Parts: sequence; structure tokens; C-alpha cells
Amino acid sequence: MIQRRWIGFGSPLWLGLVLVTVNVQTLAQGYQWLPWHAGRVQPALELRDTAGRVWRLQDQTGRVVLVNFWASWCEPCVTEMPSLQALAKRQPRDLVVLAVNFKQSLPTIDVFVQRTELTLPVVADSQGAVARQWGVKVFPSTVVIDARGKVRGVVQGELDWASLQAQALLGPLLPKSH
Repeated sequence: MIQRRWIGFGSPLWLGLVLVTVNVQTLAQGYQWLPWHAGRVQPALELRDTAGRVWRLQDQTGRVVLVNFWASWCEPCVTEMPSLQALAKRQPRDLVVLAVNFKQSLPTIDVFVQRTELTLPVVADSQGAVARQWGVKVFPSTVVIDARGKVRGVVQGELDWASLQAQALLGPLLPKSH
């Protein structure tokens, strides 16, 4: 006799199937959301942009900050950049997007910025030390920091920052008028 067994909504197997489905869906969309765990240390961030201005994460309190780790050799990074630029232009008082270039020379960064007419602040992580401190292993990766300066999570991979998924991530962090 074959015995049928139903998987209930509260069973660990059901929860596992749901989580796998959600991860497959987000990976199929080109990104994965990784929450920042409460006990994980939040590194400091202080880098110079291509114009010589110093950017400190602590100076951005009161604004949502997206710290985007990218490189010009990374096709998904290049594809994602225009949507980050557009997002920053739509939310200039409430949001700052800081583009952290990974291990490329200033001349290479400058050529990319000029060719793409990028106006975001672009800082150089010439040795990759900042990316290592933040645990970045996938490019692009975007660290999402709320207006109180607390990291909420990391978007690994390419995300269209004008999409409903991005709005769902950022909406609760931005003032209600948006």
C-alpha cells in the first residue's frame, strides 16, 4: 500500500521549497538580496572621488546611501550604471549613490566616466581593500544603508534600480513623498 504524505505549510520542507523558489526567482532576475545580519560589523568607508573630494559614510547620515562596487570590465556593472545614475538624479536630497571602482587605475576610471557621462560620485578602491572589508565577492554589489547609517543588506548582481523590485527595497527607507 502506498502511503501519501502531504507537506504542510508549517513544515521545514515546505519552508525550504519556498526559500529555494524565491532564490531561483531573484537569481533569474540577475540579483540576490542578502540581509545584513545584526552581529556583523559595519566597516567605515572613506575614499576620494576622481575630483579629489573625500567621501565618508558617516557624513551621509540623514540620506539613504547605495554603495555600488563595480568595475568597467564587468558587463553587468556597466549595464546597471545608467539606472543607478537615474535613481540618484530622481532623489538628490534623500539618496546618494556612491560608485566604488574595484582595482582599476584613475586614468581607466576617468575614461569610463567621460565616455558614459557619469555624474555620480566615483571613488577608487585601487587595492580592493574596501571591497574586502565589506565582504564583496560578486560584481556588481550594492550595499544599501538607511538614513540612520545602518546597513540593511546587499544586492549582489545587476538590478534595474527603476524596477518594482528596487522600489520594494528602497521605498521603506525613503521619505513617504516618493
